[in-house]
Amino acid sequence: MSTVFDNNTSIKMRIEFPKTKLIPGSMAIWAAILSEMTEFALMFIVYFLAKVHNPEIFYEGPTKLNTSAGTVNTLIMLTSSYFVVRAVMAIRENNSTSSARWLWGAVICGGLYLVIKYFEYQWNIAQGLDTHKNIFYGVYYYVTFNHFLHVGWGTAGLVWVIYRLNTGVYTKDEHEGLINMALYWHMIDLAWITIFPLLYVIR
Repeated sequence: MSTVFDNNTSIKMRIEFPKTKLIPGSMAIWAAILSEMTEFALMFIVYFLAKVHNPEIFYEGPTKLNTSAGTVNTLIMLTSSYFVVRAVMAIRENNSTSSARWLWGAVICGGLYLVIKYFEYQWNIAQGLDTHKNIFYGVYYYVTFNHFLHVGWGTAGLVWVIYRLNTGVYTKDEHEGLINMALYWHMIDLAWITIFPLLYVIR
């Protein structure tokens, strides 16, 4: 709220400024994101502890993985986050149809990620790279499969949001559920952006 004086008319006017929400999404989704990020943080701590005690194994480990598959999945996750951002922009412009289409793009990306990761696991096993190989691959499978599950139910969550968009539940003025899903999806993307260099690149 602000008070303004007009020098010519000496009329005191009170201007009401609209209250804006500084942090998007609900407290519940932020609690969930904090919980998930804590889980991934613990995994990364395990990764670093294991690496400190097994430097040679962790140096050689990434050289055996399919870096191409990891790179493609990184591009897919980044693209999916772009689609989700566009979906939020579309609903804010009161275009629920366009928002749903962008979300379908993110769903397709999520599906592609899962398919590529599945075949990457199959390729690894064919090369003899399983959890019994050494501690590096034990950490690799534990971290990446956990992320795999997050992508799976995150993709299902996107489909649910699309359903609610198509049934008119989310509108320009009320779409917090979409915002919550977008925040959660970005968390999944951020986790992978951290996982990829740790397991596939850094030695």
